[in-house]
Amino acid sequence: MNYPIRVLFLCTGNTARSQMAEALLRSFGGDDFEAYSAGTEPKDVHPMSIQVMKEIDIDICQQKSKHLDKFINQPFDFIITVCDRARDNCPTFPGDSEFIHWGFDDPAVVVGNEQLQRQMFLRVRNEISERIRLWLTVQRKS
Repeated sequence: MNYPIRVLFLCTGNTARSQMAEALLRSFGGDDFEAYSAGTEPKDVHPMSIQVMKEIDIDICQQKSKHLDKFINQPFDFIITVCDRARDNCPTFPGDSEFIHWGFDDPAVVVGNEQLQRQMFLRVRNEISERIRLWLTVQRKS
């Protein structure tokens, strides 16, 4: 495999899960990886995503939601869907991309109680972080 390894994270809204995954891979992957994210129906980055990432010293306040069409003709080594809807609606990309699905709960569906919403964002951030760390270990051994 050639370096840097290009990875695209996809979810529906590109507001939370894929944004966090993009930033975490950039942080953990160093120069060996290029991380991107997009959504099938993009909306603004969720403020709670920005907040919980800032708590681990990763600033995503400048990241913007993007439609997957922006990347459709670009080659990626890995396309990782982080929600079932994105997996089910993922188009074909050029080249020999490896498709991976990591299903995470959508923290943005929790409404009302800010404490419950925050707990959900923290849990999902931590799950994504753990998955990326494990995945990186495997990739670096390959």
